[in-house]
Formats: sequence, C-alpha cells, structure tokens
Amino acid sequence: MHFSTNRFLLLWVLSTLAIFSPLAAQTVHNIWEPPLKHGIAAVVEDRIITYEEIRRQMSQLIGQIRAESRSAAEFERKMEELYLEVLQSLVDKILIIKDFQSEEERVIPRSYIENEYDRILIEDFGGKRLEFLESLRREGKNPREFRKELEEQIIVSVMTQQMRKSQSEISPEKIADFYNQNKIHFYQEESVHLRLIMLKPFADESSDLLRQTADKVMAELASGADFAKVAENYSQDSRRKRGGDWSWINRPDLREELSDVAFSLQTKTYSEPIPLGQQIFILYVEARREEGIQPLDEVRDRIEDILAGKLARQAQKRWKERLRKDAFVKYY
Repeated sequence: MHFSTNRFLLLWVLSTLAIFSPLAAQTVHNIWEPPLKHGIAAVVEDRIITYEEIRRQMSQLIGQIRAESRSAAEFERKMEELYLEVLQSLVDKILIIKDFQSEEERVIPRSYIENEYDRILIEDFGGKRLEFLESLRREGKNPREFRKELEEQIIVSVMTQQMRKSQSEISPEKIADFYNQNKIHFYQEESVHLRLIMLKPFADESSDLLRQTADKVMAELASGADFAKVAENYSQDSRRKRGGDWSWINRPDLREELSDVAFSLQTKTYSEPIPLGQQIFILYVEARREEGIQPLDEVRDRIEDILAGKLARQAQKRWKERLRKDAFVKYY
C-alpha cells in the first residue's frame, strides 16, 4: 500500500470522476476569495469538510485544467466541475470510513500505518526527519494527525478493493458477446517482435574493421549461437543488455531500409548485415503478427479486464449510493 498524504486524495479524486456526477443543486463557491477563504463547506455525520481541504485538493489539478482549457469560460466551467467532484470525493471518503468503523472487528494493523509512515519519510524526504516534520508543520499537522490520515487512506483503499467484483463472475458468453460487438477495437497492424544488433565504429575505427566485426557476429550466429547472447556481447544500441530486444514493431516504426528487411524475414531467422550510414544492422524476427482482427483467444484476458473494470465501477457506484442514502450531509 503506497499512498502519500496528498497523492492519495489526488488519485481518489481522479478515480471518482468517471463514477459520480457532480452534486446536484449545490452552489459552487469561490473559495480563494473572502469571505470563503476559511470556513465549513459541508458537515457529514459528525465530521466537517472545510474550504481549505477542497482548496488543497483542487490546487493540485489547476495547472492541468488551465493547460487543457481553450478559453476563460471553459476554465471556469471545469473549475466548477472540479469543485463539486472534490467535495463529493471528500464526502464519500468520510462515509466509507464510517462504514468501516461500523463493525468492531474491522481494524487496520498498526504495522500497516507505521510501514507507510516510514516509506513516505524515506521516499519523499530521503529519511530526513526534520524536513518531514517541517513539511507537516507547514500543513498545520503533527505526526499523530498525519498517522490518522494514513489510517483513513488505507481504510478507503481496503474498502474500495473489497467492493470489486471477481472476474470469475464474467462468463465465457459475456466475453464472446463483447468480442463480437467490438471486433473493430481488436484490429492489429502487421508487426514483428524484433531483436537487432547495431554496430558502429569507434572514434578511430575504419569501415573495414567494422565490417570484420560484422563478419565475426555472422560467424557466431551461423554456428548456432543465441541471437540475444550475441547482441549482449556486440550490439551498441540502448537495448544491448536486453539482448537487442525491441519488442513489437510496426512497419512505420522503422526506417524503410530496415522495415523492408524485417518484414521479409521468416520467424526465428536473422538478416544479412545491413549498412546504413556509418552503422551496420543485423535483424532477427522472434515472432510476427499478421494484419487483421485478433482471435478471441488472444484478447480474452483484455476483455476480462475491461468487463471486470466495468463491474467494479458499477459495484462501487451502488455501494456509495447506499452509503449516501441514509447519511446526514449538510452543504454550505
């Protein structure tokens, strides 16, 4: 579980955008100007949400919204939507925690909280405790309050995960129906899984010496040496340590001089040396995919993930609607 204080709520806001519509009939306040600089935005059960909390979460997204807005009016509209979305996410956070606390046997182990506390101290502050405490002080918090926030963040994460539907509920029939209705989305271009060896001259190396190196590489390959091992030993490109593995490549991804050769090779075969400028390339096709609609068996896992995500969003929506139904919430 890896959640820093503000990072978690930022992710929480983003995760709710596709699940909840803005609060109906609520006033969007200008929370950066008096008299709303300070004050209460909402009361949820026995907890309050302040304008400062909303402002803190909104501030992390303002730059992105400004960059995406094409006019002042669009920026203002998106800021209003964000205000309502953040407010809703903070309301739901409180309701989820209340739901967790409604059963006495539900407890977050203290070790989880301390591990997360230590992780943030090390990863975000390099283990410098004084800098960490100063950061908390600037936010108006002490270590005890910060640990409480961590506990609540973990609770929200645990409860949200428990609401997810199991993939076992997705029947083969549903997968097949989705595939048949969305085949166009499983179209793939012709591609090859490519490995390559790239040779280039050192500062004082002649083209003859470079060609001798290429001949040596070809001799090792002809003797049955593994292409990936030879690439590790000789290639001078960025994928050398990965055995020259460039993964799946479409035709437009390569220069024409290389793509013509790569897409003419049979699977598990390598090319002759290809001079290109001052470099020499030797290509190897590990596997290939033909152009067209991928078979269902190749995309089954992807479809399961898509359908599972849809079920999870629906389950979470129903769950949060149930939590809101009988809750006391007052907006200001």
